Amino acid sequence: MILYIAEKPSMALAIAAALPKPQQKDSGCIRLANGDVISWCVGHLLEQAEPQDYNPDYKRWQAAHLPIIPTEWQLKARQSAKQQLTVLQKLIRQADQLIHAGDPDREGQLLVDEVIAWCKISPAKRDNVKRLLINDLNVAAIREALKKLQPNKLFVPLSTSALARSRADWLYGLNMTRAYTLRGKAAGYQGVLSVGRVQTPLLGLVVRRDQEITNFSSVTYYQVQAELLTANGTIVKALWQPSAACAPYQDSEGRVMLRALAAKVQQAIKDQPAEVTALRQQHKKQYAPLPYSLSALQIDAARAFGLTAQQVLDSCQQLYERHKLITYPRSDCRYLPATHLAEADKVARAIAATMPALQPAVNGANLQLKSKAWNDDKVEAHHAIIPTAKTLSADRLTATEQKLYRMIARQYLMQFYAACCFTDTQAEFRLAGGCFLARARQQQAPGWKVLLADNDHNGHNSAEKAGENEPPLQQSLPELKVGQQLTCRGSELIEKNTQPPAPFTDATLLSAMTGIARFVQDPLIRQVLKDTDGLGTEATRSGIIELLFKRHFLQREGKHIRATMAGKALIAALPAEAGLPDMTARWEAALNDICQRQLSYQAFMQPLTEHLQYLISQAGNVTPVGLGKGNPVKWSGKTAKKRGAAKKAANRPERKPSGYRKSAAANGDNARQNYTTTV
Repeated sequence: MILYIAEKPSMALAIAAALPKPQQKDSGCIRLANGDVISWCVGHLLEQAEPQDYNPDYKRWQAAHLPIIPTEWQLKARQSAKQQLTVLQKLIRQADQLIHAGDPDREGQLLVDEVIAWCKISPAKRDNVKRLLINDLNVAAIREALKKLQPNKLFVPLSTSALARSRADWLYGLNMTRAYTLRGKAAGYQGVLSVGRVQTPLLGLVVRRDQEITNFSSVTYYQVQAELLTANGTIVKALWQPSAACAPYQDSEGRVMLRALAAKVQQAIKDQPAEVTALRQQHKKQYAPLPYSLSALQIDAARAFGLTAQQVLDSCQQLYERHKLITYPRSDCRYLPATHLAEADKVARAIAATMPALQPAVNGANLQLKSKAWNDDKVEAHHAIIPTAKTLSADRLTATEQKLYRMIARQYLMQFYAACCFTDTQAEFRLAGGCFLARARQQQAPGWKVLLADNDHNGHNSAEKAGENEPPLQQSLPELKVGQQLTCRGSELIEKNTQPPAPFTDATLLSAMTGIARFVQDPLIRQVLKDTDGLGTEATRSGIIELLFKRHFLQREGKHIRATMAGKALIAALPAEAGLPDMTARWEAALNDICQRQLSYQAFMQPLTEHLQYLISQAGNVTPVGLGKGNPVKWSGKTAKKRGAAKKAANRPERKPSGYRKSAAANGDNARQNYTTTV
């Protein structure tokens, strides 16, 4: 009997659809007529043991116990997954051949590997496990993947990398959370001071932004705008560009800080001739934005409708699991497999049937067009979020589900519209010895932007933001030519004030997490963050943000997200490195090296545990101030209500309770070798 082990039930159903009929549903599995079986995990069926599982004394949070570093890692079955784990254990023992069908990334690799190792199968059976790599749930694509099974042992480095990441997160989050919570308790704070590799740098980002706003001192700067008159009476507005001689009166951003200088320029240009010295015209195309990843959708939905990241994720899960109107929503990819192009007609018809308001958009789509979104090389574990070919009356959706389906569907339809074509014109004038600029953008063909005619601005307002000394874009400029003479009919001395950075919102905080590299100074660390997922992953970002609110480290002020007194005090108490994304970048670089067989498990874990001991010793010298009182928490472990929540956050600060893996890789010099031989 061949046993296919999928990562989740939806994947199992997709595999079943690609295999011969008839089939019979059974408890926790699908049985085929030839005796083969398809079963599944439900996320991680196993989780990291709690500290008290290693030593009952660890149930009570005490500084003397820290750092807690297991010498022999343990796993245990997740309470909610015991039934499915029992099903898999029985099937794995019965199977002659195992086929690993987890997602084709490091977490998907480990998720199934850990179950196989838990069942303690024979070495021969383990060595014969095959790997099924599925990037696309299309039936034809799965059938093609079934023809290309590979030995599972080739993917050991992926599991090793995921194992190292999860254990490192456990060690860092659990120990730092306990250490600083105990220090907070000593200072009178009655809540959990959770610390994590992702949540704490995110909190640090908000705290630093708030500090910048508080410490900001506005200054006044000046611009001069000239009104130039052509011979036929047309007005052109042009902005003064200060020369190098003005540098002593400018700030680091090139803004003129001396009013007298701007006033002198304004006086000098009065009624003076202006000569066109340069003209530049560029014909440009703006192609449709790519289909949505989860973060991109969350950002646009926050801007358009004020939805939180968690609200978007929850509604998308309903659209995916309950209504089956969209594809897998927790995707970090914005590209589509080429094979999906064949489904475009079915999907378009389903969009029109489900959302009649989009019928005109469907009618205008050219389904023969192939945008840059269709790129197999860019699709890894999941493809972009798009509508499915299923139809359902929009009346059966909540208001939020309707909004999100509309956004996803419209973004998909944009792929079948031509580029938006426009012409940018820039004119340079010589006026009283000074340089003045005018710019205009004229749209030639709207292309995909016709779908934005309803003015709902779902993240597609592409108006270019002018720099401090750049003239704003005008609708058009009159016909001009080099050498042409105009007259300065009037002018305006513009007085502006520098503005503080804006507080974070749901949209900008998510954008900062995905683009965290721009907040990093070190070029090497910045590049690593650009090459990876940024801060957090598609699946965890909304949960991390929500956790910071639940911990009362963040609060909302209207649409703005600000740090609380406790959040600011925690960042102030922690070592600087804990509140920066640099550690995440270093970990990701090392974990990638493990995937590429360029670094061992132990070479990653050993320095980390040594540094952790230093961090814990430093924590003992810190007394946080300004935390407030916080919410009461029971510390003895004798009552479970609030301690349970505190314990989970401490032990699993970055991921859901399924996040800790595999006992097979014992800690020590031969850890990686042991892990390799148990996969």
